[in-house]
Amino acid sequence: MKSGLVLLFPFAIIYDGITSLRNRLYDWGFFKTETPKLRSIGVGNLRVGGTGKSVLVDYLCDLLKKEYRVVVLSRGYKRTTKGVQIASENSTAQILGDEPFQFFSKHEIAVLVSENRSEGLQALKKIKPYPDLIVFDDLMQHRRVKPHCMVLTTTYDQPYYDDHLLPWGRLRESKKGAGRAQIIIVTKCPPKITLEEQKQIKEKINPSPAQALFFSKIVYDEQLYNRSSTKRLEAVTQPFILITGIDNPLPLVHYLEDKKMDFTHLEYSNHHQFTEDEIVYIKNIKQGRLLVTTEKDFGRLLPYFSTEELFYLPIKMEFIGEGVSEQFSVLVKKEINVS
Repeated sequence: MKSGLVLLFPFAIIYDGITSLRNRLYDWGFFKTETPKLRSIGVGNLRVGGTGKSVLVDYLCDLLKKEYRVVVLSRGYKRTTKGVQIASENSTAQILGDEPFQFFSKHEIAVLVSENRSEGLQALKKIKPYPDLIVFDDLMQHRRVKPHCMVLTTTYDQPYYDDHLLPWGRLRESKKGAGRAQIIIVTKCPPKITLEEQKQIKEKINPSPAQALFFSKIVYDEQLYNRSSTKRLEAVTQPFILITGIDNPLPLVHYLEDKKMDFTHLEYSNHHQFTEDEIVYIKNIKQGRLLVTTEKDFGRLLPYFSTEELFYLPIKMEFIGEGVSEQFSVLVKKEINVS
C-alpha cells in the first residue's frame, strides 16, 4: 500500500461507518422509502465515474418506449439550473444536463430533472400524456426512492469488487450495496471475453440466487451524425479534431487510432461546461477541420458550432452471448410489470 493511500485509509473507515449506518437505517425502516406507483426501473453504480449508466439508460429507453410511455427522471448533473425542469423544445444541455438532453433529443420521450427524486416524482403529474414507466438515472445511493427493479453497472476493467471506499478508493458505498440490485451488468467488456473470464468474474461478484448477471460491450456506430445529416466514418479521410468531455475517452481514442484516422484530441473533464475562451480556442485551431465529439458532448457544443462542422459518433450497448439481449428484455419487463 502506497504511503498516500495509507493516510487516506482512516477516512475511508469513517466514510464506511457513515454510509453503512445510513443504509441500515433505510433497511430497518427508520428512514422513509417510497416506491413509485408507476412501473419503475433504476440504474446506478457503486463507483464514482463512468460505469456505463448513461449507455444503459439509452438502451432501456430504446427498448421500453415501444410498449410504454417512458419518462426519464435524472438529477441533471452539472446543469446550470436548479430544481425541477421538464424537457421541452426550448430545452438545452445547459438547462437539463448533457445526458438528460441526449435522452430527450434522441428518443423523443418525456424527461424530467430534479436533484430531489421525491420532488421529481411529484412533478410527474405535469407531464402530458401521463407516463406509465419511469427510468431513474443514477439512483443507487438515493435510498428515499425504491424502484421496482434496480440495475447495477460495473465495468470490466474497474469492477467494484476490486475497489475501496472513498477517499481511499472510488466507491460511494460498501460493496454490500450491490445486494440491493436485481440485475448486475458488467459493462465495457472486451468483445472476445471468454466464458472462463465470465465465470471468474461471476465468482468474484457472487450474485445471490435472486440476482441476474449479464455481460455487455460497447459498439461504435459506423456513421457520424448531427441534427441534419450523416457521414460515414470511413469516408472521413481528412484530419479532424476530436473533442471529449467524458470520464474515460481512451477507448474512443484507441478505436479511432486503430482505424488509422488522423485527428487532434482535445480532452476535457467529464460533463465539462465549455467557457467562451475555450470555444474561441477551438475555433482558432479548427482551420477548416471537421469537429467530431461524443453524443453526450454534442449537446453542450451544439450552441457554438454549425451543423456543417460538428458531428458526433454514437455508441450503444450490446449484450454478450446468443439470446442474452432477449433474456434481459424478458427479465426487465417481468420485474417492472407489477400490479
